[in-house]
Amino acid sequence: MATRNSIGEAAMESPEQLIAGLQGQAESWTPGEALRWGLARFERSLAVASSFGAEDVVLIDAASRVGSPFRVFTLDTDFLFPETYALIDTIERRYGIEVERTHPELTPEAQAEKFGAALWASQPDQCCEIRKVEPLKKYLAGLRAWVTGVRRDQAPTRANTRKLEWDAKFGLVKLNPLADWSSPQVWDYIKAHDVPYNPLHDRNYPSIGCTYCTRPVQAGEDPRAGRWSGFNKIECGLHIKS
Repeated sequence: MATRNSIGEAAMESPEQLIAGLQGQAESWTPGEALRWGLARFERSLAVASSFGAEDVVLIDAASRVGSPFRVFTLDTDFLFPETYALIDTIERRYGIEVERTHPELTPEAQAEKFGAALWASQPDQCCEIRKVEPLKKYLAGLRAWVTGVRRDQAPTRANTRKLEWDAKFGLVKLNPLADWSSPQVWDYIKAHDVPYNPLHDRNYPSIGCTYCTRPVQAGEDPRAGRWSGFNKIECGLHIKS
């Protein structure tokens, strides 16, 4: 039996320390095991982030197999592809869920009036901050944990991603169940389980964001070369540690 002193010490243990103690074990978790742990521990205080790329639909399908209610949200920047909006509707019907959609405080028109037309073409970091980072910060403030489809081999900025992390930037637990997966593993899962996916992937869009900042990649290009083409930028800021 724990002593009163040890109970007090346990109570004083920070969330960061708790997560650090589980990180080694978490590295052996399958995506299903990671999601099961997160949903059991946090229930409705956990949500799956989805931009409706290939990794994200895998996570939604895997979460549906856990057998517990789960939440999914997306950052609707108002600039998503028609194919992405159509996929959201398909996913909602397929899994019987309602995707929670966050929106920036500024409409596209208000943003243009305040910062000038086509901010994404002159200041893409500022555009991402307004339309993605700030809405995410407000949404995550109501959660204790979130789940992402980040993989280590997607970009150098993601190479050190752990399956279970304390997200100091947003102040909550972060699960990355696919951190050690490769792109072929993602697509094998999609095919094996007949998971709906964005048809833009079949048109040389390996990474899909907003219409103005995403283009198809050419043969031999890095898979993320189609994001913010022409800028020294490969991240929108959501997964950059600070």
